[in-house]
Amino acid sequence: MVRDGIYYGLAFTAAGALIYWLGGPWPAAPLFLLGAFCAWFFRDPERPIPVGPVALSPADGRVVAVVPEGDRQTRISIFLNVFDVHVNRAPISGVITDITYKKGQFLVASREIASADNEQNIVTIRAEDGTKVVFKQIAGLIARRIICTKKVGDIVQAGERIGLIKFGSRVDVIFGPEWYIEVSPGTRVAAGTSVLARRLGEIEISRELAAAMQEAALSRA
Repeated sequence: MVRDGIYYGLAFTAAGALIYWLGGPWPAAPLFLLGAFCAWFFRDPERPIPVGPVALSPADGRVVAVVPEGDRQTRISIFLNVFDVHVNRAPISGVITDITYKKGQFLVASREIASADNEQNIVTIRAEDGTKVVFKQIAGLIARRIICTKKVGDIVQAGERIGLIKFGSRVDVIFGPEWYIEVSPGTRVAAGTSVLARRLGEIEISRELAAAMQEAALSRA
């Protein structure tokens, strides 16, 4: 569990115990339920991390958009509802080269306009080979606090925890032309374990190898 969940859960439980002592079980029940909800909401499960030339989802949720975004880039937008795990993870291994916090609105995070207009934290990671992936932690109608536990210059591993968005929110991931997108709108993804994209060069090599193996098999037949 994320530490914040412990604080919120204990606070609501303590308040519930006080109300229970003063007024009985029924007035205290909503506070106990809120304490239980916080403990569940701030869960932080371990995840199996795929390896290879892939980019992983930074967030749990549902893909709501896969759209072109200038200079041959592609944006994948993921909407997180209050029932999703809200811990964010690094999509690729590399060094964090930039973190920019942008003030904005708190529109419903599932709307397309939220990508541009909502308050957000923009993180850029550069891999060892120079490839960059940008992802944005975006606030929503209820989510009013974005937490990033990393700073510029930090080295991260794919799937490593890098922050948290409290309650409903959105995460955008921006890929360059060297990536092949693996997901489509409606796909459910899990942070640190779902593959969003693969490096094109590696896909091409795999296809060439498969073709060569097929040709060799045919020649032996």
